[in-house]
Amino acid sequence: MRRAATALALTALAVCGAAAPAGGSARDRPPLPARMADTGGGSQLLTAEAPHARATRSTLTWWERRGGRWTAAGSAPARFGVAGLTEGTTREQGGRTTPTGLFDLPYAFGTRPAPAGTTTAYRRVTGDSWWCEDTRSAAYNRWSEPLAADCRAGESERLASYDPQYRLALVVGFNYERPVRGRGAGIFLHVNGAGATAGCVSVPEEAMRRLLDWAEPGRHPHLAIGTATGPTALTRY
Repeated sequence: MRRAATALALTALAVCGAAAPAGGSARDRPPLPARMADTGGGSQLLTAEAPHARATRSTLTWWERRGGRWTAAGSAPARFGVAGLTEGTTREQGGRTTPTGLFDLPYAFGTRPAPAGTTTAYRRVTGDSWWCEDTRSAAYNRWSEPLAADCRAGESERLASYDPQYRLALVVGFNYERPVRGRGAGIFLHVNGAGATAGCVSVPEEAMRRLLDWAEPGRHPHLAIGTATGPTALTRY
């Protein structure tokens, strides 16, 4: 199934490409990853490029680098935060914005079994699995099972309560390695809910299945989130 994913939606090159510069055509432009300042150093990359900072819909594209060239391996419609996107380094918790930037993907999780072919570390959600979002807790922006004694339930997410969103998900490394309290917690790439997210990126469930089958930890996949132009342009990251 992993190799089959490379044949999916190669038309994403046209979907994600911006208007061509004067005197050239869209096909003359380098692929999006080749125009980015940083892609994380690996040979797999996910890009979520919104048309502008207030957008709540766009496309997630996954890319592979082989022989020194980036090619699109698939794509899916994506949803962002209900309040759009904002610069990740200055984001404030509770604003319902999706942070922009380049992030690693520490591990996957879900209420359902990992799809066949998944090689990313996968943690199964139980009825006592929580994500602590309490800024006063030592467990801030971490999985907590059971809920840490200093982490208020009202300031956290009981993961099993979010269906279909957390049927399958990837942890996004936003504010994760060295959490800044109040910057934001619990940012994931997950299955679509009823509408825009509270700050995550979401895609259809089948797309999450394909992504978990496609992602290879040894190729160091990252997720880049940004806009087509402006101060949060994806090519800055």
